Amino acid sequence: MDSIISTFHIDWKIIIAQAVNFGVVFVVLYIFALKPLSKLMAERSEKIAKGIDDAKANANLLEKTRAEYDEALQKARLEANKIFQDGKKEAEAKKTLMLEEAKKETTTIIENGKKMLEAEKTKMVEDAKKDIVNLAMLATEKLLSTKQDLNNL
Repeated sequence: MDSIISTFHIDWKIIIAQAVNFGVVFVVLYIFALKPLSKLMAERSEKIAKGIDDAKANANLLEKTRAEYDEALQKARLEANKIFQDGKKEAEAKKTLMLEEAKKETTTIIENGKKMLEAEKTKMVEDAKKDIVNLAMLATEKLLSTKQDLNNL
């Protein structure tokens, strides 16, 4: 072993000094570099894990919100369709009612027209009768006056 030490010129004092130097450098690096670096890496890992969890939660929330939106949209469509159908039925009912009222009004107008025509006809017949009676009386008077004139001659 002495031959190895003398061949390689190994000095125990230098090796011990270098070991102490290495220990000091290791402790300094551990305290000032590795500890803060590992702490920074742990914080960074936590932030990344939290970001991934938040992204998953947001994705779930987005999916839930989309499902609620689709459900609300479907309900709104059904309600709009129902309102449309109700409006259509109401319009049909009003149409039928208006047609019935129009038929009643038409029937009333026709009946009133017939009554007026009948009244006018009756009046015309009455007037014609009066005119005929007047003409008959005038003719009778003329005949009587002509007969009297003939008798007087």
